[in-house]
Amino acid sequence: MSMDTAPVGRIEAAQGPVIDVRCKYLPPIGQALDVSNGGGRYVLVVYQHLEPTLIRAIALHAVAGLYRGMPVLDRGAPLHVPVDPGCLGRVLNVFGEALDGGAALPEHDFRNVLAAPPALADTLPPTQILETGIKVIDLLCPFVRGGKTGLFGGAGVGKTVLMMEFMHAVSTAMHGVSVFAGVGERMREGHEMWHEMQDAGVLQRALLVYGQMDESPGVRFHVGYTALTYAEYLRDTLANEVLFLMDNIFRFVQAGSEISGLLGRMPATVGYQPTLLTEVASLQERIVSTRKGSITAVQAVYVPADDMSDPAVATVLGHLDSTVILSRQQAAKGIYPAVDPLRSGSRMMDHRVLGERHYQTARAVREHLARYHELEDIIAMLGIEELSQENRRIVERARRLQRYLTQPFSVVAEHTGIPGARVPLQQTIADCQAIIDGRYDSLAENDCYMRGAMPT
Repeated sequence: MSMDTAPVGRIEAAQGPVIDVRCKYLPPIGQALDVSNGGGRYVLVVYQHLEPTLIRAIALHAVAGLYRGMPVLDRGAPLHVPVDPGCLGRVLNVFGEALDGGAALPEHDFRNVLAAPPALADTLPPTQILETGIKVIDLLCPFVRGGKTGLFGGAGVGKTVLMMEFMHAVSTAMHGVSVFAGVGERMREGHEMWHEMQDAGVLQRALLVYGQMDESPGVRFHVGYTALTYAEYLRDTLANEVLFLMDNIFRFVQAGSEISGLLGRMPATVGYQPTLLTEVASLQERIVSTRKGSITAVQAVYVPADDMSDPAVATVLGHLDSTVILSRQQAAKGIYPAVDPLRSGSRMMDHRVLGERHYQTARAVREHLARYHELEDIIAMLGIEELSQENRRIVERARRLQRYLTQPFSVVAEHTGIPGARVPLQQTIADCQAIIDGRYDSLAENDCYMRGAMPT
């Protein structure tokens, strides 16, 4: 990566990842700077202009070894990454450098990591659903092709497993490509995902971009933008159906909060950064469909203390087309995927988009499950025998529906011992209609659990 040989200035102060540089001229906000220390290299990103000759930057590397007076070089460009069709099947870092021990990507074409979204006239509104083969999602909270979906849940309810299954579905069934952004991921999680995708045979249709938990907040903040830059490249150049997955967008918000505190900004609501809305929007507004292709985003959102009113969660929620809320209560009952069918939803839940059959079936399933939820306390205290015949029939069918909407996943088949199942949407609708109509009233509830389609 080329840079000017003459230094733009020298380090005046280094306080953690915050570096003040005394400059001959003011590099623009977002400009990438380099500091060289023998064999080491440090990349800085300009964040603030403090004086006519003083800037404040954030380091994207560990800063041990930086000292006052070190020369700082101007790259002459914002932070950018090399792009090439050979990026598929690779594991990269925030700079587009290989983490998988393979050859570096050719440096003949670059894209800026922080870029403006396409012009409004060039974007296409999402009008179709993206079928995933996961019953509960396709039926009750369908994904929007070219839209944004959030997986909300606390720790340990299955967000990452669900995202891996989406990648598997897109790679094998839809022949699209996936770009995975590991924002603040643990090394163990990244290593496991890499090997599991290799074993599942889907790595050649995917790109993994990682900013690890132990890296600087600057890396964790920018890694989502780097992954999105590759997704835009694959959409525009290869005209592909791109599935963009981010695990976890809450850690992107946390990194922004760390940077905001380091820069001395006054905290806002519940201690979050005052720039929360802008930062989330700058990422989300680039996830769009154009005439060249579409990017469908699935983002895991950690919910602190299972509180959906948290400002970070509420901000992300405002950008989404579909919300999949994972419930600890569902997981405790052994219902996997642990989707809460009454709180999850999609803006595509409209009979003009889905068709009358899908819409009415989804409504009927929700009504049965809602009625069962209302009667659960009565059943727990008095027993199901105290219910009227009509209510007992609704409860029994709702329990079958609840178990039918569980599903074995391909990506964890090795751990569960149950082969993964993918169910077409029309089959799911037909099965749910049959359960509601009473055609499976004689079938044991356990025979509906963890299976694909119902027996004919």
